[in-house]
Amino acid sequence: MQIIVVDRRLARARTVDLNTGTLVGVGIVALTVVALAVVALYLLTFRLAAEVKLPLVRDLIGWVLRDELARNEQFVRDNVSALARRVGEMQAQLMRLDALGERIAKLAGIRPEEFNFKELPGRGGSAPSGGRPLTLEELQSELERVQRGVASRQDYLDVIESELLAAQVRRALLPQNAPVVEGFVGSGFGMRTDPFTGQLAMHAGVDFAAPAGTPIYAAAGGVVASAEEHPFYGKTVTIDHGNDLSTLYAHASRILVKPGDIVRRGQKIAEVGASGRATGPHLHFEVHVRGQPQNPAKFLLSQKGDSPLAALTANPSTRKTAVESMARVAPPAPRIDLQGLVERAQAASAARGAE
Repeated sequence: MQIIVVDRRLARARTVDLNTGTLVGVGIVALTVVALAVVALYLLTFRLAAEVKLPLVRDLIGWVLRDELARNEQFVRDNVSALARRVGEMQAQLMRLDALGERIAKLAGIRPEEFNFKELPGRGGSAPSGGRPLTLEELQSELERVQRGVASRQDYLDVIESELLAAQVRRALLPQNAPVVEGFVGSGFGMRTDPFTGQLAMHAGVDFAAPAGTPIYAAAGGVVASAEEHPFYGKTVTIDHGNDLSTLYAHASRILVKPGDIVRRGQKIAEVGASGRATGPHLHFEVHVRGQPQNPAKFLLSQKGDSPLAALTANPSTRKTAVESMARVAPPAPRIDLQGLVERAQAASAARGAE
């Protein structure tokens, strides 16, 4: 393209040749000048609106920014609503954890003043240096982390509560209560002279001498396995406590339960008498572990001083022998399998995540 420039001040006409590259360069320069002018006008407009406060300019700027402000406000409302829902869920989970923790503390025998779930633990430390506020993304990430931790601890506490309840049930099934509250020990466990034959014989239980009609109580909870008349033991009740553990109550005058009945610790099951092979009214009490008779004193060492067993357990040598024997033969005290608790809690968390 040629452009001819004619002017009377010029001695002759001049010709300018414009190729494609020159046109592109001129166009770019023109666009740059226009863009800079627009930016300068935009900044000048905002400055005038801020300093001079022209109503027309202010309204124009408000109209331009109205959609952007509306979008920003909607974004903030959506995020606040999401955070509020998540905080509400966490509050509900924390309330459940508080209730669950109080139940577990009660089962474990923790005193309220030692561990109060209603109070926040004390915290402190040096003043932070170079800190900054959390961003919205960081806050959401922190809430998710805390929520996962709360859910995981809830699973752990659920499993521990179940194990503590099971241990409590197992302890309730150990025959640790004296079967009578009156009388005295007439004959202990072990070898003795038989009152009928005068010969040395094994006595597989403890005889409690008590007046006829004295209540006989279940030494522990369980199921009545038998309630019948025996040729030697007379009216006899046998209670199965589970874990190969059972107790026998013999020579009763009256039986108050029947086979299959569920009895609780301390429930009246019979009355003292002299039925069967007996020289007078008394209770013959036996404890069997895996079908073998054991010394009842091993299970009843914690009796009070006014208990009929007090005389039997007052002898230090008897107590020491009973404790050592119980460690060898008696069912072990219930223990919490911590590794098993962890595995079950992890399985519960995985199952919850799969749902």
